[in-house]
Amino acid sequence: MHESEFGFDFHRLPRMFQPLGSAQIRSCTADFQVDEILGFEPSGDGEHLFLQVRKVDQNSLWVAGLLAQLAGIDRRDVGLCGLKDRAAVTTQWFSLHLPGRTLSAADLAHPDYTIMTAARHHKKLRRGAHSGNYFNLVLRQVSGDIAALERRFNGIGRHGVPNYFAEQRFGHAGGNLHEAQRLIDSGRLRGNRRGTGMYLSAARAWLFNLVLAKYIANHLAGDEFPDAETGPLWGRGRSSAQGSARQVEDQVLADWGEWRHALEHAGLTQERRNLRLLPGNIDFKYLGEDQVRLQFELPKGCFATAVLREMGELFRHQMASL
Repeated sequence: MHESEFGFDFHRLPRMFQPLGSAQIRSCTADFQVDEILGFEPSGDGEHLFLQVRKVDQNSLWVAGLLAQLAGIDRRDVGLCGLKDRAAVTTQWFSLHLPGRTLSAADLAHPDYTIMTAARHHKKLRRGAHSGNYFNLVLRQVSGDIAALERRFNGIGRHGVPNYFAEQRFGHAGGNLHEAQRLIDSGRLRGNRRGTGMYLSAARAWLFNLVLAKYIANHLAGDEFPDAETGPLWGRGRSSAQGSARQVEDQVLADWGEWRHALEHAGLTQERRNLRLLPGNIDFKYLGEDQVRLQFELPKGCFATAVLREMGELFRHQMASL
């Protein structure tokens, strides 16, 4: 098994800051709320019906399937920007391709979700079409100095945190990475092979995290962290990294030739991702009784866990879903 010094464990990746305490997350569904930010207004006309849907403890793809069934259309004619946490209260947008047809919110109602807004648009929603997500999180059993936690959170709002791909991308105990390794070893991790997309995504994200971890280790050893730098999302094509950035990436990824080769031949093209994540619209509120509310906005493709882990150690209620 080809693993790094961290194994395939997201939690072992280095932090920028020392934890200030600990806190429980997701003690109940309402403690984790996420609102998708579309970033544009539906045009008001067109062949697609846009729906803003609120769901509680529901899977995004399950809701998409219900909408297709109620609308009498193929599941492929339902678009969405991305998957939202199941164990949460979330709002997100879906599009339904309904040329020449008019359906009301009542026609598409179901107990598993609530339709908040409906509007027509001329294009289908695609993955990543939104601009970001707004998080409203309650942390309970918070240990540590509350004033210090608030200062840390405000500092994160000014200076940012490492833009890690978080554990959701890698599955329980890094399972998606172990499966990616198995597929790579057998020569079956291919972009055109059905069902391997999540493993390609996990492999690509892990290589990025390893590069980012090296920058953090260098920073902790005294180097300046390159706030404006980007890291690799591996694929076919020449890397745009130059100078010291190229040296770091070559050093970290030298032993990952099989993974890089698999990604290059899976239909993915070389891309870049910011090393620093800067949350917006942040707000910290102490609720009393060792409870804190954190609110912040993140760009699409970024993870709340990357913010929370730079404040303290997190643990989940025994019965909470991952």
